[in-house]
This record gives sequence, structure tokens and C-alpha cells, in this order.
Amino acid sequence: MNVLGIIASGVAALFITVVLAKGVRRTALRSGAGREPGARRSRTGVVRRLGGAPVVVGVGTAAAAGWGLGAAGGSGRAVTAVLTGAAIVAGLGLVHDVRPLGVPLRMAVQTAAATLAVCLAGLPPVAGVLAVIWIVLVTNAVALLGTCDGVLATVGAVTAAGLLACAALDGRWGLALLPAVLLAGLLGFLLHNWRPARIRPGACGSLFTGFVLAASGALIHAAAPPERAAWAALPVLATVALADTALVLASRLRASRPLLRGADDHITHRLRRVRVTVPGTAVVLGLWAGVPVAVGALVYAGVLHPVLALVPPVASAPAVLALLRIPAYLPPPGPAPRRPANGPAVPPASRGAASRGAASRSGTSASTAPAGAEPARTAAGRPTVPPPPTGRPAVKVTADRR
Repeated sequence: MNVLGIIASGVAALFITVVLAKGVRRTALRSGAGREPGARRSRTGVVRRLGGAPVVVGVGTAAAAGWGLGAAGGSGRAVTAVLTGAAIVAGLGLVHDVRPLGVPLRMAVQTAAATLAVCLAGLPPVAGVLAVIWIVLVTNAVALLGTCDGVLATVGAVTAAGLLACAALDGRWGLALLPAVLLAGLLGFLLHNWRPARIRPGACGSLFTGFVLAASGALIHAAAPPERAAWAALPVLATVALADTALVLASRLRASRPLLRGADDHITHRLRRVRVTVPGTAVVLGLWAGVPVAVGALVYAGVLHPVLALVPPVASAPAVLALLRIPAYLPPPGPAPRRPANGPAVPPASRGAASRGAASRSGTSASTAPAGAEPARTAAGRPTVPPPPTGRPAVKVTADRR
């Protein structure tokens, strides 16, 4: 009954997510909510503020229905704990999408949600503290992957599949309920989030996905039998998300930039700078996540030695160092050089100098230059103001900057 209930819950999550995502997209296109302030209307109708709601509602409704039908089995308390904490962080993300919140407030709410989930699940104190730290860390790491179309849904679906496999190996179908419905919900969301994206997850969907993955992994780890190397297998599943976080922190420390201020310095941004397409970026990160997930599942099953769980993180370190060499903080582009009718292009900064030099060589000034000639310019490329015809010097006028 548990297996059939989990399959039915997954199908329900897929159906609900697809239908709601399509409805959100149509509603946003009709109301104009898909446009960013000051941006032009686009065909894709990307909805940043409402994109994560279909995933939250679809996964939450299907998981709650499966729990009500007995699919959670003896793990109903754990499922309730994860859903409660995930609902809190999803609400936090929805508020942040509408009105950005400060980092301290967001971290406090996430810590409270993780603590509540751990307490409801009944974990012992030491394991509970470690679980809270792990949940907050992985939740934010996964949420940072939502910077490119299809990446968060792809990596999240691959990770959920690994957690589902680990729970199924021990026959703990109750703990497999949440990864199963999340996997189905992300696949349904990916239909509208693939390039060109119709909707995007926003903070609501990103934080919800990260919290469910992190909390499910912590509970599977706590319930694993002693012969399982869960301590080595399950952390490997978050290799890509943690690698992206490490890359961002190292890059900002290296450039002496604020650690908590957003910038285009994630893995997705750097791959785009080296001409990797948006779908190609999602595929690359999906394959990158697939290797640690496969290794972690095999280590959890006892097929591979626990030491081999170190291979994905160690192999990811050279990739992070290589990505660190790709420039991320490029200066803003300057004005394009102006090309005269005859002759090479002259940069804006040198136009004034060239005009003044030509005037001095010919013995004329800007005020006595013939009609139609190019006026003299300052070093900034702006035309100079000729003196008044009376011969008195021009009065310099300045404006206060407030």
C-alpha cells in the first residue's frame, strides 16, 4: 500500500504542478505581472514572484494527501515535521519575492523552521543541532542555484532521486514520500522552466526545494541502520550546491566584495561567460550532480567503500578552481568610439585633445573656427562653451549634487 500510495502521490504532484504552473503563467501574462519594472514585455512571460507557488502547492498537497491515505506509514511524524518547516520557509520566500527582506531576518526564520522540524521529528539533542546546521546550510546553497533557467529543477530532481533510492533501499517508504513527490513536482515545473522559461522558482520555490531536500536527507540519515554508511553517502548528494557556495564565497573574498551581496558570480554565470548556452548549463550541472548522487547511493547500498564518497568533492575542487579563473566582476562597458566620415575611429576621451591640438596648430580657436567645423571638446568628450562676443570670460556655472 505504501508503494502504491507514493506512486499515486507522485502522479498527483506532477499533475497539480503542471496545471497550476500553466494557470500562473496565463494569469501573469494577462495582468502584465510577468514584466519586471521598466522592462519591455516579453513573449515568455517570466513570473519571478509567482513561479515557485505551483511547486509548493503541488508538492505540499500531494504529500499531505499521501500522508492522509497512509502512504507515510510509521513516518507520519517526520513527514509532518518536514512539511511544517517547508511551509514556513516557503512563506518567507514568498514575502521576500514581493518585498526583499534582510539577511538576518531570513536566517532567523530558516533556523526557527529547521529547529521546529527537528523537534517535531523527535531527533536527539546532538543530532538535532547538527541537523539544524545542515538544513540551513543546504537550504541556502540549493536556493542559490535558481539563477539560470532549468538549473534548480534539474539539480533538485536528480538529488531527490538519490534520496528516494536511499530510503527505498531500507524499505522506509514513509521517508521516501517527500523525495518522491518533490521529484515529480520538479519535473512538472521543469516543463515551464526550461529555456525559454515561462516561470521561474523565485525565493519561494527555491527555499522550499532546498528545505525539503536538506530535511529529508537529515531524517533518512538519522533513521539509517548502523550498517549503512549514511554519514559518508548522504552529504555527497549536495556536492553541486555546496561547490557553488564555495565558489561564490572564495570569489568574493578574493575580490574584497561583500559576502552577502548578490552578484553574477555563480557557476551558472561563469558558464554563460564562456559561451555555454542556457540549456547546456542546465545539462552540465545536471550531469555534475548525477555523479555524486550515483556514488552516494552506491556507498549507501554498500556496493562501494565509504572512502570513495570523497571522490566527488575532491574531483569538484579543480572544477571550482578553474571556474574561479573566469572573470565575474567585469567593469561596465564604456561609450562606443565615434567614427568620422573619413578616418579611423576616435575614442570619446581623445576628441577634445585632438580638437584643441588642431586649433593650436592652425592658430585658430574654437570661437573663430569656420562654420560647420567640429567644436573643441573637453577631456570628457563634451563640447566647450565659447566666450561671449563681448570678450569677457564666461562665467562657470555649477550645480549642487544632492
